[in-house]
Amino acid sequence: MERTVIAIDIAKKVFQLHWVDPETGHIERLQLKRAQMLPWFANRDCAQIVMEACGGAHEWGRALCQLGHDVRLLSPRKVRPFVQRNKTDAADAQAIWTASRQPGMRFVPIKTETQQIVLSLHRLRAQLMKTRIMQTNELRGLLDEFGIVLPEGHAALLKALPAALADAKSRLPAMLMDSLDDQLRRVNQLQADIGAIERRLAQQMREIPACKAAAEIPGVGLLTATAVVASMGTPTAFKDAREFAAWIGLVPRQTGTGGRIRQLGISKRGDAYLRTLLMHGARAIVAKTKDAPTWPWLAALLQRRPYSVAVAAVANKLARTIWAVLARGQAWRPQAWQAAH
Repeated sequence: MERTVIAIDIAKKVFQLHWVDPETGHIERLQLKRAQMLPWFANRDCAQIVMEACGGAHEWGRALCQLGHDVRLLSPRKVRPFVQRNKTDAADAQAIWTASRQPGMRFVPIKTETQQIVLSLHRLRAQLMKTRIMQTNELRGLLDEFGIVLPEGHAALLKALPAALADAKSRLPAMLMDSLDDQLRRVNQLQADIGAIERRLAQQMREIPACKAAAEIPGVGLLTATAVVASMGTPTAFKDAREFAAWIGLVPRQTGTGGRIRQLGISKRGDAYLRTLLMHGARAIVAKTKDAPTWPWLAALLQRRPYSVAVAAVANKLARTIWAVLARGQAWRPQAWQAAH
């Protein structure tokens, strides 16, 4: 017997359900409060439950899976085209149900609690990094108003600040210098908080074998290894390495008509944070190759393609290599990159 497909539009307090009775074909709609959700599904036969992959979806997915239901998550971008007319909870639930019935629809794997914890640490670190950049830029700009020019980059800035502040104290009033010292303390505290999060991520990497395996690949460090493993859910959710690279947004966009296809730049349709980490790792590999060529294929690529194109190509290769290592359970083999072309 085919399972009933139940679509849920999740929210903070009220949840909208939409399904079609398989025996009568009658459309059913129901509103449930948060406290009623799990008891209601616990008293029903196992069904296929579909939801948007939004806030709280993974937690609800894990809870409903424990009750024996088959839970699938949809990207909100896949659901939006099926919302008819006015946007309401009932219309959203119907759109989720309709989208889930489309042939070839791709679903978002449900993340484990550990994976969500790792991603939460990454989000907190990214926010602290953004705040630190704002604070250091403000400090740099204020000193520039008084003719004190500081170098770019956080490490270079902190190295030059003691001499710059000593110079400023000789000619600026204590009122301003005390405020600048307070600003510097805030920057140092942010740096300490970022370091604490990185130490927690390092502890998680030591406890997760997949993170350690990914970190063996050149250009993949602590941040990239933990973010990739936590973001991808399970490697088997992707049929091959190219699909994983496309999910990140590292493959070319295509446009064409009449049988003529044109390749454009990378699509940038996936996870921007993950793509940024891979691009940074690829840039480090390319910069090292320019100074001391390690892989002949990369040196040849740099000779015939622009620098940024080579960086994007290496980032694509990194994504494919990570998928191969995690999906096949094999350690990274340096000889595979030596033979690449």
